[in-house]
Amino acid sequence: MTAGALAQPDLLPTDDVARFAESFACLADPTRVRLLHAVATAPAGRTVGELTERLGISQSTCSHHVRKLAEIGFVHVDREGPFTRVTVNEACIIGLPHMADVVMGALATRPRHPEDVPAGIAVRELRLDDWPAVRRIYQEGLDTGIASFDTTVPPSTRLAARWLPGHRWVAELDGVVVGWTTVAHASERDPLRGVGETSVYVDRAYWGRGIGKALLFRQVTAADRAGLWTLQTSVFSVNRAGLSLHHQAGYRTVGVREKFARRDGAWHDCILLERRAAGRAVPPQRSTP
Repeated sequence: MTAGALAQPDLLPTDDVARFAESFACLADPTRVRLLHAVATAPAGRTVGELTERLGISQSTCSHHVRKLAEIGFVHVDREGPFTRVTVNEACIIGLPHMADVVMGALATRPRHPEDVPAGIAVRELRLDDWPAVRRIYQEGLDTGIASFDTTVPPSTRLAARWLPGHRWVAELDGVVVGWTTVAHASERDPLRGVGETSVYVDRAYWGRGIGKALLFRQVTAADRAGLWTLQTSVFSVNRAGLSLHHQAGYRTVGVREKFARRDGAWHDCILLERRAAGRAVPPQRSTP
């Protein structure tokens, strides 16, 4: 798998800048940081009385900071008889690190396609006679030790049964197959039929030439047209090129699976990435409490 240099980032939209700044400013107060942590680490939330005792502050001070956090959308506030219960806004568990990633240029504010896709690379549907090249490139990727926990390529019949028709693409350069990408159903359950598990592999001899960009451009645009609302993949944390490639295609980091599994006797962390189709992205913005 390969990725070129990150494309020059666009200026952040004005409304995003204002929203991000407002959210970060809210957390500039140490008491609010401690308070938010106390709420977020309690599955059922905490009452204002519990927070007051836990943080060692007055009830009026606690109520003031809870109100500020609620205004931004970090927490929800609900009355339970004589008590006020504070719970974390679940959207912010993802939204807060998402905002930081956007500001630091790790990913786009909205789903997008890879930029600066190089010319001269033809991406077409996988044909029966492409399987030898696909399997060879697949094995090359496995041999790097950082592409998958698998060590051998499954039979073509098994791959063909798993990969979705209409979402199997190969890249050609000068008539030679130099990479491929596919989408498989992440689950056979009907409510999750619009969630795809993706893979992309590039011939090692062609790394650094934009093959991965061209493949992901076709992958995400075809998925959007077909109504797949979520694409997801898991990338070894040490595979920086793979992470960069997916971020350029609008994938965002969802989380880290620490010591997910072992390969060649070594434990590896995996980064879980996902891309939502346009109009179905998870925006890093407040929810009304």
